[in-house]
Amino acid sequence: MDSIGKRLEQYTARRPQEVLLVTVEIAGEQDTIAVFKGFSSSLMHPTAFDPDVPVLPDEAIILNIDRVASPYNPEAPRYIQQGVSWEAMQVLFSEVGV
Repeated sequence: MDSIGKRLEQYTARRPQEVLLVTVEIAGEQDTIAVFKGFSSSLMHPTAFDPDVPVLPDEAIILNIDRVASPYNPEAPRYIQQGVSWEAMQVLFSEVGV
C-alpha cells in the first residue's frame, strides 16, 4: 500500500484542478502541507529538494484536509470542501482510482 503522502499526491495528479491543504501533526508539531499536481510542500517548514524525502511521513497524524480550487491564492482561497476527514478522503481516492 502506498504511503499517506503518495496517495494524496496521486489524487492531486488525477485532479489537477484541486489543491489539498493538509493540516498534520508530525512529532508533536503542527504543519500545513500543500499537495498539488502530484507534489507536496510544507507551508510552515523548509521542504527538502530531494523528492524522495517525504514531506508527509507515515507517522504524521492527519488533523484536517481542505480541498481548494486551483490556482491556490493564500490571500483568497476558493474552498471546494473544508474539514474533510481521512475517512471521507478514502471515498475520493476510490473515485479517482488511488
